[in-house]
Amino acid sequence: MAPSFQADVESVSRIGAVPTILNVVCRTTGMRFAAVARVTEDRWIACSVLDEIDFGLKPGGELKVESTICNEIRQSREPVVIDNVAEDQVWCQHNTPAMYGFQSYISVPIVLADGSFFGTLCAIDPRPARLKNPETIGMFRLFAELIAKHLDASRILAVTETALVEERATAELREQFIAVLGHDLRTPARSINSLMELLLKTQGLRIANIFPIESMR
Repeated sequence: MAPSFQADVESVSRIGAVPTILNVVCRTTGMRFAAVARVTEDRWIACSVLDEIDFGLKPGGELKVESTICNEIRQSREPVVIDNVAEDQVWCQHNTPAMYGFQSYISVPIVLADGSFFGTLCAIDPRPARLKNPETIGMFRLFAELIAKHLDASRILAVTETALVEERATAELREQFIAVLGHDLRTPARSINSLMELLLKTQGLRIANIFPIESMR
């Protein structure tokens, strides 16, 4: 897995509420698989998973993004909710439900504060479920927003920590520069001082030679 995607998986894993969210999603809907997924143009990566149907995905696991409905959600930024694939006129002929063996499906987008699409909060089950109601869809939207806010806060914290590290490094470099500069300036200063003393002594001797003490009496 690319380092940037590994960081995304770790960011989600640090959100303590996510396992509870997935558990509530499954208990409320009766579905037995739920996940937070990172979805990009060419990757679908599971960041956190609750799997009670042996679907086989673990955090860091991947699906072919073009085979997922989440890829369509990435483009539309709209939730997809299916109570029963077999009875749904839009999705009954779609390849994805047949490929992954589910009848019920719900997925909502996770969109960050800057408007960028992070991924989805989704759930599937081989059995039909009653999902097309304001309460369930509202719950998923709320949880997706909560996850997005945690991810935004994590990114801000990372930027702040990086800025602090850079500031400390700059301060240390400045101190080292001043110390080295001070050391280097002390040696020329001593040399100039010695030269001035020598010049003063030399000038004193010349004046004494030009105006001998005897001739000034």
